[in-house]
Amino acid sequence: MLAVVLTSAGLSAVAAAPSPGSTDAQYVRTAHQGNLAEIAAGQDAQKNAEDTCVKDVGAALVRDHTDLDATISRLAEKGGVSLPDTMTQEQQTALDNVKATAGSPAYDAAWLTAQEDAHTKTLALIDHQISQGTDTETTDAAKKARPVVAKHLDMVRGGTCNAT
Repeated sequence: MLAVVLTSAGLSAVAAAPSPGSTDAQYVRTAHQGNLAEIAAGQDAQKNAEDTCVKDVGAALVRDHTDLDATISRLAEKGGVSLPDTMTQEQQTALDNVKATAGSPAYDAAWLTAQEDAHTKTLALIDHQISQGTDTETTDAAKKARPVVAKHLDMVRGGTCNAT
């Protein structure tokens, strides 16, 4: 889907949404799976964490990644991009590994470590979209998501919980 606009130099094409098969569409699909993983991890922390801080960070992840995913879903719908129903196998395995420590003092540390890894990867994905994306709306969504994901990373960095 392209919208054509007139410029002083003539006609130019401006992308209006990520088209299926584009790198922008790949970002939308990958970001969606990341959001699904973060929502599930946040819900698990709320259920299984011993530390109140970890529970609070889990709640923030659920809230923020639900909001971020609403934007991603709108972009996908607008661009005709089909979204996966589940997180990636790698994300599921990471969550399963954390869940295996539920009920033990190791849970909180495992959860924080997994979230640091996940949010580091998500920031790299976002930065790639910001530098390489061609669809303005998708890149703008990445720019808006970046400070949210960076804050989440700060909340879990080094295996130390910091809910503020």
